[in-house]
Amino acid sequence: MWAASCLASCCAACACDACRTVVSGISRRSARIAYCGLFALSLMVSWILREVAAPLMEKLPWINHFHQTPNREWFETDAVLRVSLGNFLFFTILAVIMVGVKNQKDPRDSLHHGGWMMKVISWCILVILMFFLPNEIISFYESISKFGSGLFLLVQVVLLLDFVHGWNDKWVGFDEQFWYIALFVVSLVCYVGTFVFSGFLFYWFTPSGQDCGLNTFFIVMTLIFAFLFAIVALHPAVNGSILPSSVLSLYCIYLCYSALASEPREYECNGLHKHSKAVSTGTLTLGLITTVLSVVYSAVRAGSSTTLLSPPGSPRAGKPLLPLDNKAEEKEEKEKSKPVSYSYSFFHLIFSLASMYSAMLLTGWSTSVGESGKLVDVGWPSVWVRIVTGWATAALFLWSLLAPILFPDREF
Repeated sequence: MWAASCLASCCAACACDACRTVVSGISRRSARIAYCGLFALSLMVSWILREVAAPLMEKLPWINHFHQTPNREWFETDAVLRVSLGNFLFFTILAVIMVGVKNQKDPRDSLHHGGWMMKVISWCILVILMFFLPNEIISFYESISKFGSGLFLLVQVVLLLDFVHGWNDKWVGFDEQFWYIALFVVSLVCYVGTFVFSGFLFYWFTPSGQDCGLNTFFIVMTLIFAFLFAIVALHPAVNGSILPSSVLSLYCIYLCYSALASEPREYECNGLHKHSKAVSTGTLTLGLITTVLSVVYSAVRAGSSTTLLSPPGSPRAGKPLLPLDNKAEEKEEKEKSKPVSYSYSFFHLIFSLASMYSAMLLTGWSTSVGESGKLVDVGWPSVWVRIVTGWATAALFLWSLLAPILFPDREF
């Protein structure tokens, strides 16, 4: 017993030292990646608790206060939501604290880039405290998470628009025949993929013998948007390129697919998942990997002044911020007076929304925290969130093409 106690103490000390070494090695340049790592850790904790925490949670009277104990899936979903809520509060608190940071002289700049041991401890405390909250709060959080997830998808759309327009401008900027051909080939592949994929959607989600007018409406609307993208982009007044419209068309048809795949399993028009009872492990894993990658991409793009993450007046990448000075003290002072290159507050807000989105992926966009305690893997709220996200994507893209014409005196 004494030997086991010593071994446990040594392991705990080594773990603390290792953690201290890791957090002390986080530099200013790697702070954004460290936040991504903390977010990835929250996903791992959610995944683990989803698999192992149910038996323990069944014994907690403030959670399991039902006359009849819910099934195991209810507790799995509840554990994921509680970890997600702790993660959401952690990043939301940071987002509120960082409102109005404009230059590196602000003391909050140091808080954003440092204090990692304190942040990790605070994150752990918040997550643990969430398991002492009543079910009603978790139920409310689950409801708003569906809409927060849709907002997260919209943020990714804005970043996607920025990326696609930048991609197009770069290839056009080469002004060589090879790159023009490459633009045409990529655009053609995206459009072919869009229309082929739409054919599969008609096959999967409008089975013969069923009245599937709603599904048909969703698919047809997406195809109309695809045609509109091409028509507007190629109009002489717009003088746009076909590449962004083709990529956005493919993305919109994917959002339509994900919406239709989220329809209830018993719905007669959901031919793809008609016999499926839960979200597959492969689909769930792909969704989590996509979430992590999209958040990492958001963090990396946050340093660019061309995205919505950068505040007005932030320095553009690639330009010298201040002239070099040989005097160390003056150089340090000038470094501190530099304006921040991205909005710290919005940066943390992205992770807050991503916490909601990851919870919805892990629970299958469920509505499980309720009086019945029954887990519903998918449902109509998730369908409409994704459909509206697709329509908003189309509206944002069309606006990005038409706004310079409608308001020629303003910069977009």
